[in-house]
Amino acid sequence: MENPLLLFPQLNISASKDKPYYKVMKPEIKEEPNKASKPGVSPEEAVKWGESFDKLLSEKAGLDAFTKFLKTEFSEENIEFWIACEDYKKSKSAHDLLTKAKTIFETFIQKDAPKEVNLDFHTKEVTSQSMGQPLRSTFDAAQSTVYRLMEQDSYPRFLRSAAYRGLLQGRPAARAPLRRRSRSFTVNDFQGVRPDLTVW
Repeated sequence: MENPLLLFPQLNISASKDKPYYKVMKPEIKEEPNKASKPGVSPEEAVKWGESFDKLLSEKAGLDAFTKFLKTEFSEENIEFWIACEDYKKSKSAHDLLTKAKTIFETFIQKDAPKEVNLDFHTKEVTSQSMGQPLRSTFDAAQSTVYRLMEQDSYPRFLRSAAYRGLLQGRPAARAPLRRRSRSFTVNDFQGVRPDLTVW
């Protein structure tokens, strides 16, 4: 269970120049252990997520489930960008707008950004031009593009995924494989426990 958490610092090291980016990531990392202790999502709740992409994203449990799914496809930058834009629009001052806009642009939009999202040239240009004096609407076009991408591409795959089908049947699909995997790790660890402990 700790192994995925160990991967995050390695990813962040590659983007160490973007310190504010850690703040975007930290809440998601911290929430992982809490979710395991909460009761699972009800099948009724999961059914609603299938009604529309908007309904899925409007509920915290749905957003979390979809984010986990995107991580399995290595495309979580899309939902992270969408979340960052939602947060950006709640900025209370011009200073906040400027600071967050710079972070979002450097993390998700500029060429070779650590979490670069797939935007067409025109949208990228429009967004770049408004970076001098960012407004609440600065990322609207880019956010809409990424939203449509997820809605048309990732969302249908999420609805067909084993994880989502498991939630519809009232079983926490993500937990069962994790338990099985940790048992196999335990067997392997017993065979070579000393080298592993020296790492810790």
